Amino acid sequence: MATMDSPMTERRHLADRRSKSTVHKKRMTAAEWIPMLLLIIGGLNWGLVGLFDLDLVATLFGEGSALSRVIYVAVGLSALYSLYMSARLSSKHT
Repeated sequence: MATMDSPMTERRHLADRRSKSTVHKKRMTAAEWIPMLLLIIGGLNWGLVGLFDLDLVATLFGEGSALSRVIYVAVGLSALYSLYMSARLSSKHT
């Protein structure tokens, strides 16, 4: 049975193939990390409210305090920003 050797250019190691990929990975900026972090905090807080009736933000910073309200507003703005980014990303890929 005859075998055909593949060209040497195709016999690259996995790391070599990955390094020459045409896909460029973009690192997240602070403007992307901060809303994500706030959404995680908000999601965990709502999980605690649902499971244990514990509002951690209100417990830590005082119920109805100015700092609690600022955190709630920041989480809400992060959600709006995420909606905007989701719509923008989905329009790029269609």
